Amino acid sequence: MTVPSDQDVSHTGNRADTLAPELARFLTARTGRSWPPDTDLFAAGGLSSLFAMELVVHLEQTYGVTVRGTDLRLDNFRTVRRMVALVDRLRTGESGDHGA
Repeated sequence: MTVPSDQDVSHTGNRADTLAPELARFLTARTGRSWPPDTDLFAAGGLSSLFAMELVVHLEQTYGVTVRGTDLRLDNFRTVRRMVALVDRLRTGESGDHGA
């Protein structure tokens, strides 16, 4: 695991280590219930695929990343931890579009 650098700070000032708590607060505010970082949000009946699109918009606007191509897989949005990993990966310039 790498230590976030100053370049890991998005335009809102959120560092990589604050992503999980911020995402948890966002989800709690939107759903009215708290979500442990490893809970499958969709299997638990908490979220719909339509809400996944709201998550995409939230991640893009809050963290200054662009989610596209194979990164739009529902699996990237199943848990808070997976969303944090997605944002971290996108911030470092990596994409799920290998060879696309």
